[in-house]
Amino acid sequence: MENRDYIKAKVNKYYWQDDINCATTNLKILSEIFSIELSEQVIDAALGMHGAGKYGAQCGLVEGTLMFLGIIGRGKGLPDDKIVDSCNEFAKQFENRFQTLLCKVLRPEGFHQDNPPHLCEELTCEAVMFNVGFINDFINKYNSPRSL
Repeated sequence: MENRDYIKAKVNKYYWQDDINCATTNLKILSEIFSIELSEQVIDAALGMHGAGKYGAQCGLVEGTLMFLGIIGRGKGLPDDKIVDSCNEFAKQFENRFQTLLCKVLRPEGFHQDNPPHLCEELTCEAVMFNVGFINDFINKYNSPRSL
């Protein structure tokens, strides 16, 4: 299955069957695509990361990827400064692609009590594809011995 189809199916499952948020959905899909096992504590830590518990702050699709960059970067033995620099670059590229890092702006209707659930399904699919591409570039960049 192509990544796009895989991601779309997984987002749908995680949103509608498992009823989990965007950050957790993103983390789970990234871990599956990159074959990185996540501890339950990591999943637990992402519980409130959908706009800071629906406050509308930084998007969980950003937060989950920043967490994943730390996990995969440490797993590859990268120096902390390289991981931090990559997180900074990810935020810049995400903001350039989606015009903001803020959940309340990205979310189609913001946050209102009468919102239907999982309004960000389409955005999540787009963002996870973007995130996978960034992480692939991150891995390729640091697989070269000269890059460290």
